[in-house]
Amino acid sequence: MGQRQGKPNPTAGYARDATAPTPTGREQQQQQQGSDLGTEGRGRGRGPGAAAMDTFFLSHGSPMLAIDDTIPARHFFKSWLPAAVAGAQPPRAILLVSGHWETATPAVNVIRGNNDTIYDFYGFPKPMYQLKYPAPGAPDVATRTKELLEQAGFGPVEEDTRRGLDHGAWVPLMLMYPEANVPVCQLSVQTGRDGAYHYELGRALAPLRDEGVLILGSGSATHNLRRMGPSGSPVPRWASEFDGWLQEALLGGRHDDVKRYEEKAPHGKMAHPSPDHFYPLHVALGAAGEEAKAELMHHSWSNASLSYASYRFTPKN
Repeated sequence: MGQRQGKPNPTAGYARDATAPTPTGREQQQQQQGSDLGTEGRGRGRGPGAAAMDTFFLSHGSPMLAIDDTIPARHFFKSWLPAAVAGAQPPRAILLVSGHWETATPAVNVIRGNNDTIYDFYGFPKPMYQLKYPAPGAPDVATRTKELLEQAGFGPVEEDTRRGLDHGAWVPLMLMYPEANVPVCQLSVQTGRDGAYHYELGRALAPLRDEGVLILGSGSATHNLRRMGPSGSPVPRWASEFDGWLQEALLGGRHDDVKRYEEKAPHGKMAHPSPDHFYPLHVALGAAGEEAKAELMHHSWSNASLSYASYRFTPKN
């Protein structure tokens, strides 16, 4: 089970967006178009001869994303389906790697029926605990994931037949696929391993992209809950520098640097005291392949230091 979200700081202002660094040219173009979404890959279907699906890293930030309409990233997630970001048709299933499920070795949840909604946080408003996201399980994708990982030497892979969806999964998904009609299964992260391990784990999952499975990593581009600030505070230097480095590394195709972020990135340990919310990015990046093209899909901040930077990874041809 992943770490619980810390109790909200009353001065942190989960519902407000803090001052962000100057937007990139890509972001300015998106703002002019009135959308947070990139245009590449729209309308992709899963018909005969369709290209392999892109993979994505989503910064899900605060659980309040589920109900607070003033969080900018909420509008990005709500635009996901109308803009056909992952294709004109919904995926056959979703494999989601969440920073809120940590195990010693890989584990998948094999749910036959509907997923339960896990409230793995405390101290939030009562309406948060009344939300439900009963998406169907995807036991076939879970067992296929296990098969691929064990074939690649990542076994043994545990099957969890009881665990539902943690908030790293259901909070963004309830905005992206609000009908809760796309089957979902989860894959855990191993915080005792490194970025290179999770990148290679992702590479083992690449065949799923050709099978109509949407691979999503859900975490945060920066995630230091002890360093969050009040609403309206400027983004601290350590957060902006790490976030900027990550964007440059991904868009520049420097996968090796991303794998070794603790030694390559500025303020790596400050941005991620624990790597649980960063390893989902490595899995999604690895699943897209070594020459994958990265695209910044959304960028905003809340609580001063919490980055909602989210990326698309497009496989080469």
